[in-house]
Amino acid sequence: MDNKPKLSEIIVGGFTVTYVAAFTIWFLSTGNFEFIVYVATMLALILLVGLSLRKADYPTAMLWGLSIWGLAHMAGGGVPVSGSVLYNLHLVPIVDNERMFILKYDQLVHAYGFGVTAWVLHHLLTRHFPDTRGTATALIYPALASMGLGAVNEIIEFSAVLMVPDTNVGGYINTALDLCFNALGAVLAMIIVAFARPRGQGI
Repeated sequence: MDNKPKLSEIIVGGFTVTYVAAFTIWFLSTGNFEFIVYVATMLALILLVGLSLRKADYPTAMLWGLSIWGLAHMAGGGVPVSGSVLYNLHLVPIVDNERMFILKYDQLVHAYGFGVTAWVLHHLLTRHFPDTRGTATALIYPALASMGLGAVNEIIEFSAVLMVPDTNVGGYINTALDLCFNALGAVLAMIIVAFARPRGQGI
């Protein structure tokens, strides 16, 4: 087996490391220490994906999906918008009252990110356990596991709240909405996977 990284993997990896380094410098220069926790998480995920490249054989599109999620996340906490950050940007007033606003940039990134996560988990499940192809298991388990990882993300955000004062993480309603959008993204991703497969082939 050729263990050398592919050119496409090098390009995605270089792009990812570049924006993580740039945002790390930006966070430190602006005193945004809350998001240093996320930088550490990003580095851990980059290492995890890098170490599993050969065994997992991630499609290039999947690697770009993960990288774009990371970029959207870094930008959400680092790009200033109207006296706040991009994460708080209101996009479409689907729900707009004194308790909550839907749809915000933050919610969109949550749905996208954990949709990509479900896609990755589906890929890993069907690659290492090919008998699951074409079964409900190959759709339900990745969606549920992605929701679980979304809950872990909320634990990380809670840790940031405890360690750093005046964060942009939000309160109970924000956490509940994040979990809902994580679930929405995971379910939609598995619906897309189910309908996108070639006719006559497994999931």
